[in-house]
Amino acid sequence: MKSIKKSVLAIGLVTAGLLSAQSADMRNMLKVGANGGFAVPAENAGGALGLDVSYQNLVTPGFGLGIATGYTHFFGRDNGNINNNDFGVVPVAALIRVYPKQTGFYLGTDLGYGFIVGDEKVASNSAVQRPDGGFYIKPEIGYHNRDWNFALQYQKTFTGDKGEIGSQKYSAGALGVGVGYNIPLGK
Repeated sequence: MKSIKKSVLAIGLVTAGLLSAQSADMRNMLKVGANGGFAVPAENAGGALGLDVSYQNLVTPGFGLGIATGYTHFFGRDNGNINNNDFGVVPVAALIRVYPKQTGFYLGTDLGYGFIVGDEKVASNSAVQRPDGGFYIKPEIGYHNRDWNFALQYQKTFTGDKGEIGSQKYSAGALGVGVGYNIPLGK
């Protein structure tokens, strides 16, 4: 019986928080979202799925700045006789957004450093070390309203020539789509 009361209380608190958040000022917000796409070029990875978390402050009604992080998982793919391992990218980036209108299309990018995590080796049948990370960029164009963002995006962590196996280039880039939900934080 106590667990039912606690569950009802927790659901009530979450509902009240969501309802009050809808009327809060939209100048400061937490953005939570997901993305998916295919790796480009697709030499060492086939696809990517990720989660995004960012904080944004609207400096002016049409321009936002903030910080962004998350995790994108790249699924390794076999390339000839190379059995590439999965890996992930954890960005630490500045968020820049331009909103020409209150609702509609927007442009933006995240710029920073992408930490590459996962197996120490690029491939299960190779001794080549994977890169630790590099310059990170994620330009996007999308549609937004008060609550949601939908975007076409490209994300890339530049690794130079680290992690290459023979003629296979190491790539931590993906072209895909993303969706995000805006949680207002008040004034």
